[in-house]
Amino acid sequence: MSSKNRIVIATALTGLLLSLSSISSHAQDSSRPQLTGTWSNASRTGLTRARGVETLVVSGERAEQIVAGMAIAGISPENVAAGPAIDPETGAPPAGAEDFGLRGYNLFWTDPGSTLANVKGEFRTSYIINPENGQVPRLENPTTDFRRTSFGSRYLTGVASADGPEDLPIGERCILSEGKAGPAMQSGLYNNNYQFVQTDDYVMIEVEQMHDARIIPTFSSPEEARANRRPKVLQQYMGDSVGWYEDGALVVETINVNPQQMQQSSTAITKNGKVTERFIRYSDTEIVYQFTVEDSDLYSQLWTAELSFYATDDQLYEYACHEGNYSMPGILAGARRLEAEQK
Repeated sequence: MSSKNRIVIATALTGLLLSLSSISSHAQDSSRPQLTGTWSNASRTGLTRARGVETLVVSGERAEQIVAGMAIAGISPENVAAGPAIDPETGAPPAGAEDFGLRGYNLFWTDPGSTLANVKGEFRTSYIINPENGQVPRLENPTTDFRRTSFGSRYLTGVASADGPEDLPIGERCILSEGKAGPAMQSGLYNNNYQFVQTDDYVMIEVEQMHDARIIPTFSSPEEARANRRPKVLQQYMGDSVGWYEDGALVVETINVNPQQMQQSSTAITKNGKVTERFIRYSDTEIVYQFTVEDSDLYSQLWTAELSFYATDDQLYEYACHEGNYSMPGILAGARRLEAEQK
């Protein structure tokens, strides 16, 4: 194929994507919700309910009080207003120290949202709505040999093995943004925008952070969807997702997620588990998003979380993941240097 033809085809494909993206987000169909558009799920609400907060739904005044008492990236509320304090004499933080808590970074680039999650007009104190206590119902003694690799706080340093690049967290390796890519797409510290593109046969969800793209084939029924799953040997990141439309919602069922992703996930499942997501067009500007995690090998019951995506005029910005890419040689070289010095 000539370079001229390639340019023509690329231009045509770009035009098609732009036309799909520009479809009015106000369009709606009772049996098939219109999802195409750019959306944001930014909020200060977390997956689980904070200690001392008793109810799922709170008033606007109480929501403001809760947000005012929240830390950002490990920096306490009283220090957020004061700004960063970097002491060049202290040197690098020790392994296990909270980098952000030491206030070694500015906060201008963070964008976690300014309010608790607002779902159907209610301020929510946790994404989890079932169980009612807002906590993940983990089994105390799971019978499976699955082990979740918990790195503790998201902002700890030096807590993972540096034996090789594969031992570092997948986020640090710039593979995907585990908490946002899905299944189970939650908000985070920044880059909370998503672009949905919906066609007759697929729904594509591009995640702003790391630009992960979920491409979900849709079918006429759950039976047909499940009959068209990929071979089990293909344990892909973001899993094997298939979808269908049901009662005015897009339903997406995911199984067989890459084990390494699940070991670092707050919504982990084993090879026997599944995550079922529902996208419901609640209004012209709001998609109510539910996900249910079902895995008797890890949890005492199935559990459900709910949050909302809101229409936004923001664009998706580039996310090149420079920090992980450029720090990788330094992390591994530093580990080898330490090993040599200890011999």
